[in-house]
Amino acid sequence: MSCRGKLVPLPPIGLTNRLRRMVWQLAHALLYRPTPIAAHRWRSLVLRSFGAKIEGRVYPYPSARVWAPWNLEMRRGSCIAGEVDCYNVARVTLGEGVTVSQKSYLCTASHDFDDPKFPLTGAPILIGAEAWVAADTFVGPGVEIGDRAVVLARAVVVGDVAPGMVVGGNPAKNLRVRAETGTTKKG
Repeated sequence: MSCRGKLVPLPPIGLTNRLRRMVWQLAHALLYRPTPIAAHRWRSLVLRSFGAKIEGRVYPYPSARVWAPWNLEMRRGSCIAGEVDCYNVARVTLGEGVTVSQKSYLCTASHDFDDPKFPLTGAPILIGAEAWVAADTFVGPGVEIGDRAVVLARAVVVGDVAPGMVVGGNPAKNLRVRAETGTTKKG
């Protein structure tokens, strides 16, 4: 299943948005990035101060990059590991206990390449409770990853992933159903 049908035109990125992101980039450089790895609560506070919806204790790592904190929702126990790139022009929601492992790329925007004006398009990403997005994975706009699903390392996910499904490859394909007793680890 392709996510292309879910993409909608996005309004032009105006001056207010650009200024807001400039202030965020400064705060990221001074208050977020240089913190010790264990300072998850501090980084959560910084994200909250820029509009992120944070529920309970979450684990944003210092080298994770968030494009627009006001479009981020992290539920209790979720983790954005080191060097994750969260390009959240549209909303990114991480369910309870989600782990997005190092160097993964969550991308909510693209362009309509069939239109000569090449307008920006986008759609939210939703990752369900207890899901695991393994290292160096690409998750495209409009993708929904179901509860307890696993996306294996270096997968390219451009369509929805059913709850409890293990997927891998480029493009990601269903490999098997996740065992009921499986657990995920942070980072």
